[in-house]
Amino acid sequence: MGKVRNSFEGFEGIDDGRLVSLTQHGSEVAFAELMRRHSRSMMQMALRILRNTEDAEDELQNAWSKAWQHIDGFAGDARFSTWMTRIVINQSLMRLRGMRRGGFVYLDAAAAAGELRDGSSTPEESVYGREISELVRREIGRIPAAWRHALMLREVDQLPMLEVAEQLGISVSAAKSRLLRARQELRRRLEKRGGAMGAETLLV
Repeated sequence: MGKVRNSFEGFEGIDDGRLVSLTQHGSEVAFAELMRRHSRSMMQMALRILRNTEDAEDELQNAWSKAWQHIDGFAGDARFSTWMTRIVINQSLMRLRGMRRGGFVYLDAAAAAGELRDGSSTPEESVYGREISELVRREIGRIPAAWRHALMLREVDQLPMLEVAEQLGISVSAAKSRLLRARQELRRRLEKRGGAMGAETLLV
């Protein structure tokens, strides 16, 4: 599906469930209305995870394409926004897995998922966000202690590397080495555990 920026008349008072049903019967206009209603919040979610507007826009478009392809599989047992949020998060996390730059990303992803509780979220979205946060925190806890401490001081406490090194009683270069190993280990663990939240979250 291409980008749809226009609003469409005649949909006032029609809920998302009806629009999904119309989409499942082949209505591109109904799907475009779903895009219009939810693209802003979905873009915010992608941006919270990826921290780059161009990357977020790309993955949002990929997510909408996946949603269009898999719309027949939407059973209506959760809100459309919940289902779509899962696709956006999955697309964004897959983008992160392909990145090879050094920045630490998974705590940002967990925090972004936790921010589903922003007043417009549903109970299902809040639970999903907590699942991601808990998965990340659990895997952090399994990283070797020496690496984990460097990770927590730098990424959670936001200390500069000099202070991280002082806290650990090691050189700055040694602290950087531990931090790098912690990031790599966490990435490996999360990629291995990618299916831990169930098949529905990995439908794309």
